[in-house]
Amino acid sequence: MARESKPAAFLSQAEQEQIKQAVETAERLTSGEIRVYLEGNIPWFGRDPYRRARRVFGRLGMHATAERNGVLVYLATRSHRFAIVGDEALHQRVGDAFWREIAGDMSAHFAADNFGDGLAEAVNRVGGKLAEYFPYQSDDRNELSDEIAFGR
Repeated sequence: MARESKPAAFLSQAEQEQIKQAVETAERLTSGEIRVYLEGNIPWFGRDPYRRARRVFGRLGMHATAERNGVLVYLATRSHRFAIVGDEALHQRVGDAFWREIAGDMSAHFAADNFGDGLAEAVNRVGGKLAEYFPYQSDDRNELSDEIAFGR
């Protein structure tokens, strides 16, 4: 069965709930913030998913977290391109190899049409690293929404 390419309909309700639960679970263990963002196409010349994800990261205010430990998982549903962006405090600790490993795992899930599993697993793994380096503190507050964000 073919998937709907419109971002809000690309994932089933069950997949959307799976991803939201993964974000909520991960964030209970860390002061970090994780967002998942879906849009149809990368909307400008170059079609570089990482560049686009960096722009979305800024637009969503993810750089404004108190500890600079936000992570965005970005997917362009029509373009079939994705990227993961971690703010500087986490990236300095995990390096490029961590992001490449997660991207490889996501690619394998996506190739098998398991988008919900791929996104949820990425969130879980990122959450584990965030918990390791930025554990939950009693005065933590949820700085960003746990809902999947949808673009055009």
